[in-house]
Amino acid sequence: MTNTKNSSESQNSRNPRSSQDSTKGAEKDTGNNSGDERRPAAIEVLRQARAQLAELTGMSAENVSSFEQTEDGWSLEVEVLELARVPDTMSLMASYQVDLDPDGQLTGYRRVRRYERGRADAHRQGGR
Repeated sequence: MTNTKNSSESQNSRNPRSSQDSTKGAEKDTGNNSGDERRPAAIEVLRQARAQLAELTGMSAENVSSFEQTEDGWSLEVEVLELARVPDTMSLMASYQVDLDPDGQLTGYRRVRRYERGRADAHRQGGR
């Protein structure tokens, strides 16, 4: 009886349908894991962008005001303290456009605006 039981289990494990089902599940898991390993998570991209910008400019990022995935990788707008003043509301802040490749490596940055910390965004009217 023991041989018969083992034989039937062996036959079930060789059943093409069972084998295909388990293979499909394994392929799905492998595909998802390899995709995660190749592309960093969004939070990791944010951390890398802040660290790389700070290393290049010498200014630490205070916050990230926009973040999006693009065809070429990632695009962020990062706010940094450029010049500390007293009172703090008079400190000069700047927004930097930061571009990263799909792996989260910085490919370029540029300052897009400069403003005092205590001032709200003003909409330009009439060329002011």
